[in-house]
Order: sequence, then C-alpha cells, then structure tokens
Amino acid sequence: MKVEAASLSVQKIHQLLLGAIGPRPICFASTVDSEGRRNLAPFSFFNVFSANPPIVVFSPARSGRDGSNKHTYENVLEVPQVVINVVNYNMVHQTSLASSPFAKGVDEFEKAGFTPLPSESVKPWRVAESPVQMECDVLEVRPLGDGGGSGNLVICQVKLIHVHDDVLDADGRIDQTKIDLVARMGGDWYCRAHGDALFSIAKPLTTVGLGVDALPDHIRLSHKLTGNHLGMLGNQETWPSEEEIQAALSTYGILPSAEDVAIRLLDQGEARAALCVLLGSV
Repeated sequence: MKVEAASLSVQKIHQLLLGAIGPRPICFASTVDSEGRRNLAPFSFFNVFSANPPIVVFSPARSGRDGSNKHTYENVLEVPQVVINVVNYNMVHQTSLASSPFAKGVDEFEKAGFTPLPSESVKPWRVAESPVQMECDVLEVRPLGDGGGSGNLVICQVKLIHVHDDVLDADGRIDQTKIDLVARMGGDWYCRAHGDALFSIAKPLTTVGLGVDALPDHIRLSHKLTGNHLGMLGNQETWPSEEEIQAALSTYGILPSAEDVAIRLLDQGEARAALCVLLGSV
C-alpha cells in the first residue's frame, strides 16, 4: 500500500501513524488551572529529547471529533507547570480511566482512584502510585495546527525527579526488570516491558564494527542468516585470528552445516564464535 498523507482523512492518518509508530511511552500529565483545580490525563505523543538540559515533550492534540482542546493544554497555558508521572502495569487500567472525557474541573485523581501527593517545586500534584514522577516547568507551548487532530507541542524542563526505591538496582539506577513499564500501540492495544519481552543489545558507543558489507559473500548472501544475525556478525570489531577460527571449529564443528551451527551460536549470543565457524567453513 502507498498513500499520500494529504489525501487521507484525519481518522485514517491517525490510525496509520499510531499503528506504525510504537510502542509509545505514556506521559501521565498532572496540571492545575488558574483556580488550582487538579487535572490528570495520559498522552502517548510523548518522549524525552535532551539530558542537558533535561527536556521532555508531549502533545495534547485537539479532538478529532469536534476540534476542542484538552484541559491539559488549557491548564499549561494558565499555569505553565506539569508533573509527568510514569505509567507501569500496576496502574494502567486506572490511567486509562483517567483519559475519559470528564467535564472541566472534575478531579481525575478522585475519579481514577489515585493518591495525590503535593509537589515540592511546582503547583501540580504528583501521582503517588507512579514509580517515577518528574516535576517540570513548561518552557513553550507550540500549536502544530488549528483543526481536529492537530497537536500542541508542550516542551518541559525537568526540575525534580522522584523515584520509588523499589524500582532501583544496587547502583541506584532504574532496573528495567522491576519498573514494569507499559506503552501504547495502535487502537486499544498496549504492550508491557516485562519478562520475555525484555532483551538487551550492547550499544556500540565507543566501538566500530566491521560492517555487514565487509562480510564474505558466502556469509552476507546466505539464505539462512537473518538481518539480525548479519548485524551481530558485522558488529565484531576485528577479524578473528586463524588460531581463534581453529579453536572454534574444534569446539563446535561445522556439522550438520556451518550455517546451522552459526545460527545456534548467534541465538545464544556467541557472535564471535559464530563468525569463526562461518569463516572456517570455506
């Protein structure tokens, strides 16, 4: 399928964008209006964009049905502060409830059953149940359009971060296996960063791999090796020595086939041994 974005209805482009771009982290934004009334609403148009200074951005879009603005958008214009509360699995159904189109002035903390905590540096309240709460100043609110479905970019600078101790590891970092985050997909779908859904890949921050293009043809053009397999092989920094290759062949062999042995090693995270087996098979 190929379509021109300008030719699509707002509903259709919305479905395609949200179905393709995910999982999207959830900004559970707490704000207050000029009268001090609390508001709480989740937004999946959200992410972090800078660490120095610490900047997070979210977008409360206009309603695609009637073009009306979110109460969150109106509130940050009146009181340019927000608390961004991270959403994990234990609170996801309550968070969804808070997204209901309650009338202006209705307290979603009470409606969704959340515990409000006073903030230390901003006026909006924090969500006690959230594992991470970020008190922020709103630096800028930038409208991206004037019709239904158009976003309003809210650029926030993080001032103070509160983290539940039970999601920290021994080094004081957030443990991804403990925080149990959730994210939005298309339609009614969510996903959970938990259990077998989590996997790690070492970042090549200071290393430079050989590259897939450098691999010999019998490896690079293999019909069995996947793109992920090639990426693991191409991420090796140096070619194995002849001694490494012979040691790998002695340990793993090349039967029933070198590719099958290499795939088993790659799936176990043994990329260098797999490269040795493949290089030694010719």
